[in-house]
Amino acid sequence: MSPRVLLFTGKGGVGKTTAAAATATLAARRGLKTLIVSTDTAHSLADALGVPPGEVAPGLHLHQVDTQRTLERHWGELQEYARGVLTDLGLDEITSEEITVLPGAEEIIALLELREHARAGRWDVIVVDCAPTAETLRLLALPEALDWHVTRLLPLGRRLVRLVAPFVRGVAHVSAPGDQVVDAGERFHRGLMEVRELLTGDNASVRLVLTPEAVVLAEARRTLTSLNLYGYRVDAVIANRVFPAEGADEWRAQWVSAQSRLLAEAEESFAPLPVHVVPYLPAEPVGKDALADVGARLYGESDPFAPPAVEPPLRLTADELTLALPGADREDVDLARKGDELIVTAGPYRRVLALPAALARRKIAGAVLRDGLLQVRFTSGSESGGA
Repeated sequence: MSPRVLLFTGKGGVGKTTAAAATATLAARRGLKTLIVSTDTAHSLADALGVPPGEVAPGLHLHQVDTQRTLERHWGELQEYARGVLTDLGLDEITSEEITVLPGAEEIIALLELREHARAGRWDVIVVDCAPTAETLRLLALPEALDWHVTRLLPLGRRLVRLVAPFVRGVAHVSAPGDQVVDAGERFHRGLMEVRELLTGDNASVRLVLTPEAVVLAEARRTLTSLNLYGYRVDAVIANRVFPAEGADEWRAQWVSAQSRLLAEAEESFAPLPVHVVPYLPAEPVGKDALADVGARLYGESDPFAPPAVEPPLRLTADELTLALPGADREDVDLARKGDELIVTAGPYRRVLALPAALARRKIAGAVLRDGLLQVRFTSGSESGGA
C-alpha cells in the first residue's frame, strides 16, 4: 500500500517548515512510521526539530538529500557526456563540471528520492517540506512539461543521433551521444513521471500554509488555482500565527480584528477545504515536544492522515472534461485547442492536456467557467480547427 504523502507549501516566511515538522512529529507519536524530507534548499527541518538528520524520534526519520551522490546515480551518464563535450571544446575540467550541474538539481533529486522512499514500503506517512510557492509550482509542473517534450522529441532524437554521429565526430571533433546517454535521459524522464503519478494519486495531497495577511492570502488563492491546474489536490489550509482574542491589549486588539476579517475571507475563499488555525505562540516552537504541541493544536480532533476527501481536479466523462480551478476569474482563464491537445491557461500558468482518443476525435461544443469549475463539452464529429 502506498504511504500517505503530505506536501506543505506557502509563501516564504509563513511557517510551512514548522507546520510540516509538527505534522510529522504528530504522525510518529500516533504510531505511524514517518519520514520527513525537504525539497527546499534552505534545509530548515533539522533546525526546527533541533536534531541532525537521521532517526530523530521513535518512528520519525528526517532525511536530507545528498545531491551529489544521487545526481551521479540519476544523471551520471548525461552529465559525463556533457562534461566530455565541453572538455573537447577546450574548457578546463573544473569549468566543465560547474556548467553541467543541472539547474534546480537539489529539488529534482528530492522528488526522485521521494519516489524511492514511497516504493520501499517502509513508511506509513511521508511529509514533504516544499520550497516557497513559486519554486514549488515550477517543480511540480516539470514532470508533465518534460513529458510533453520527451514524448515528441526522444524518438526523433534517437534516430537523429545515429544519423549525424559520424558528421559530428568528423566536423566538430566531439563525440556524439550514444545509446547509453539517450537511455539515461529516458530513465530520468520515466522517474519524474512516476513522481507525478505518486503526487497526484489517491494518497497524496498538498496543504497550503499562510498567515492572515492580505498579500499572503492573495498568493495562497493563486497557488490553489495553479495546483489544481496541474492536477494536484489541496486538502487543507493552515493559518499560522493567529493572535488569540483573549486578554488582548489595545495594540493587539487591532491585529485580532484585522486577522479575524482575513480568516473569515480565507474560509470563504477556500471552502469547502478546512482552515486549521495555529495561534501565535509566545516562543518559536523548536524541538520535538514543542512541535508535537503545535501538531495537537493544529489538527484538534481531526485525522490529518486520512486519505484526502477532495476529488481529483481533472475529471473526464464520455463527452466532457472538467477541471477544478477554484478562485480563477473568467478573464484569467484561456482555452485553446491544438490537434489532440487542450491548452489551458490560468493566470501566468499553462498546462497542455493530451486528450484521450475518444475526445481527441471530437470538436469542442462549448466551455464555461462557473463556480471555480471549468467545463469543456465535446460533440460528435471530427475536429476541424481551434476552439
